[in-house]
Amino acid sequence: MSAQCLWDVGTLLGEGPLWSPQARRLYFVDIKAPAVHALDVMSGEKFSWAMPVDIGWLIPRLNGAGFLAGFRDGFARLQLEPTVVIDYLGNPMAGQPGCRLNDAKADAQGNVWAGSMHDTEPQQAVGQLFRISLDGQWQVMDSDYHICNGPALSPDGKTLYHTDSLLGRVYAYERLPDGQLGPRRLWRQFQADEGSPDGMTTDVEGCLWIAHWRGAGISRFSPQGERLKHIPLPVSQVTSCTFGGANMDRLFVTSARIGLSDAQLQQEPLAGGLFEIDPGTRGLPAACYGG
Repeated sequence: MSAQCLWDVGTLLGEGPLWSPQARRLYFVDIKAPAVHALDVMSGEKFSWAMPVDIGWLIPRLNGAGFLAGFRDGFARLQLEPTVVIDYLGNPMAGQPGCRLNDAKADAQGNVWAGSMHDTEPQQAVGQLFRISLDGQWQVMDSDYHICNGPALSPDGKTLYHTDSLLGRVYAYERLPDGQLGPRRLWRQFQADEGSPDGMTTDVEGCLWIAHWRGAGISRFSPQGERLKHIPLPVSQVTSCTFGGANMDRLFVTSARIGLSDAQLQQEPLAGGLFEIDPGTRGLPAACYGG
């Protein structure tokens, strides 16, 4: 169950992998380049689009072309082809200097769950968890985060998982019938030798696949938090993962080279690359933003 490098793209901070079954492409972002990249996994054709500011994530749109995207200065409709068009819709962090959107996922109802963080001083607990509704309005669902990462939803949609990477914690929330969240509970505490939990996704069995930032691998955990398997990667800063491919049975993994010294880069020349793993299970298609 080894990892294969599909594209030695060298992202500074690769994140937000997204499989598009319509385009047969794997999209992902480089937060700090900033840029959006895409790989046609059948033909091997590669695409890249420069962005004007830091970009944290892409969510496919249900009722329109392109994506909903999270930028440093808010969320916007993003069209990549034939030309890049950005149409800002709102900024949940207005009045919070230094903060930016970091990671997000949509739920089956078409809402987007997105986290924020302080970009240069992540030790500040100013990060928040937002829900962006179909009408483009947002609500703060929780706060006091340092580095918000990896929203993921259980297959039945009843549990929302979210991480604070700085603290090494993965939290779980019960999603209530009225759309609100139950109390935050600690789902798993990562130990120092595991690195930090970063981006994540769930498979059809409800298990979580979590990227280990500075942990050189990716792990599968049961819904109860038991580690079932660990897959090492030839890079230390593993950032996120998603299922894709024609049968949703491939796991695509992003990584980063930001902050690594020349000596470290010599030890891990594929840092910042895009990887593929045969996980032995399947995932679910990414949900779309319904607005």
